[in-house]
Amino acid sequence: QVGDKVMVLARSGLWQEVVNVPASQTFPMPEGMTFEEAAALLVNYITAYMILFDFGNLRPNQSVLIHMAAGGVGTAAIQLCKTVENVTIFGTASASKHDSLKESGVAHPIDYRTMDYAEEVRKISPKGVDIVLDPLGGSDTSKAFNLLKPMGKLITYGVANLLTGQKKNLMAMAKTWWNQFSITALQLLHQNKAVCGYHLGYMDEEVELIRSVVAKLVNLYSQGKIKPKIDSVWPFDQVAEAMRQMQEKKNVGKVILVPEAPKEESKKAEN
Repeated sequence: QVGDKVMVLARSGLWQEVVNVPASQTFPMPEGMTFEEAAALLVNYITAYMILFDFGNLRPNQSVLIHMAAGGVGTAAIQLCKTVENVTIFGTASASKHDSLKESGVAHPIDYRTMDYAEEVRKISPKGVDIVLDPLGGSDTSKAFNLLKPMGKLITYGVANLLTGQKKNLMAMAKTWWNQFSITALQLLHQNKAVCGYHLGYMDEEVELIRSVVAKLVNLYSQGKIKPKIDSVWPFDQVAEAMRQMQEKKNVGKVILVPEAPKEESKKAEN
């Protein structure tokens, strides 16, 4: 209804003050949720939920490798893993983020910059892991597949390896394309493993499916089992700084854009 506080799912066009979307892409905000939390919830938590539970079939006593564990989907996936009993979480992130990851429930943070994460996982779990969340693409997808236990599942949902700096890097694109993982149905049969691909942007038609996932997430939020982690909040006129925060991989959790500076800052400016 007019005046309701809602969360919105849209593929693009949200960096503006007024947005027009179909009613089917809006979801009522639960009691007590801030607008910043609402902005951080849908894309990341729907992605993490469907990867872990719909594709991954996560169950008690299993193990999960989460890449970019301090990012938006990573922090959502960690919280969702904690809703299942005795799940062991491996998470890759730069060393400065490891204390934060341990506090949030990652048993084994791995510094991907100085270590081979596959070797580190095998030191602790020689057979590998049950589920790998792969937002990287390229040769990392192959490493992920090889890290799976029998009956393990690899879910690929991005190609972050294409992004190496401020501009598109043609060499990185060529290298990622050349190293892109490929496997036949017959090879899968011999390996007893699963490979899945996920892209929320292409689920526009699946209104009922998405609505059912959001209902589960809102329920988990209301129970205090999940809570979007906000790294920082930036007004629109500081969008470049906000992007730099992510580009330089400084963020732990979501970087949020708002039309105006937060009120606390405005009051300071007035004083």
